[in-house]
Amino acid sequence: MRTLAFARRAALMIGLALAAAPALAADFPAPRDHSWVARDFRFHTGEVMPELRIGYTTVGDPGGIPVLVLHGTAGNARNMLVQSFAGQLFGEGQPLDARRHFIIIPDAIGTGRSSKPSDGLRGAFPRYNYDDMVDAQHRLVTEGLGIPRLRLVIGNSMGGMHAWLWGTNYPEAMDAIVPMASQPTEMSSRNWMMRRLLVESVRRDPGYANGFYTQQPASLGLANVVYATATNGGTLNLQKIAPTREAADRLVEQRLAAPPPADANDFVYQWDSSRDYNPAPRLERIRAQVLAINAADDERNPPETGLMQAAMQRVAHGRLLLIPASAETLGHGTTSQARFWAEDLRAFLRSLE
Repeated sequence: MRTLAFARRAALMIGLALAAAPALAADFPAPRDHSWVARDFRFHTGEVMPELRIGYTTVGDPGGIPVLVLHGTAGNARNMLVQSFAGQLFGEGQPLDARRHFIIIPDAIGTGRSSKPSDGLRGAFPRYNYDDMVDAQHRLVTEGLGIPRLRLVIGNSMGGMHAWLWGTNYPEAMDAIVPMASQPTEMSSRNWMMRRLLVESVRRDPGYANGFYTQQPASLGLANVVYATATNGGTLNLQKIAPTREAADRLVEQRLAAPPPADANDFVYQWDSSRDYNPAPRLERIRAQVLAINAADDERNPPETGLMQAAMQRVAHGRLLLIPASAETLGHGTTSQARFWAEDLRAFLRSLE
């Protein structure tokens, strides 16, 4: 395992990754939205859904080199098409140039246009987990699109954890994985404690009514803002943009004024789905080349625990790129800004050739 460190200066948008959907980047082929149905989908609980709908977006020609891009918790495919991500990767001459690559971006179970509790089952929707979400993605790629092997699986945050599971659960399904803002270790410590508190803040609200509420619980918006502020943004960056109490208050007011998540069940299911994530026992199964990308100031995956470094020792073909903390990095949100690592991705992909 090699650890790569670098510092690059770039103008970054300030704000949370969970903000409302931003404008799409325009320097790559027009994205196309699709839907596919997985028949008789069996969840890890044993429950079977006769028709599981999977929404997905593609960029580029289906005959191109297949690349799977995976979004973060509470996001969807369209969140990956912003200028700060797709605008640095999918354009002409960029690392995942859509003239050469066929880019597939699924909406995970429970998000976007894929099947989710708010479609009608509400609190009776199967309590899915990350393995279910990755299984659905795999079925979309192999059954829905007829692609036997991907060139690359790349994901950020939850998408990064899904990329690790692709490597352990389907070791022959791809040439390479690039998991970002994630660790291939058991969900634990502050990361799980904060997720559990976020989920319980909504579940214990009397208005939640065990998932069969008549109006959205009042706790929903506040729980979302508290979690995001505690686990995203970067210590140095937050000190830069909120150096006084007045500035910090303005930032809090802006975040409290943002629209809350649309549906409490969807929200609770999305965050709870990480509860049993743990690819660690299967790391030796990974056959793909791995470039893991994390940030030194990631609040959810702090490098000082040594967990990531120890795990990477067990990955046969793995490298870790650790982005140093600065006033420009955004903590857990750093890797959503592709300019920090796009050239390293380009070099990694060339090494595969």
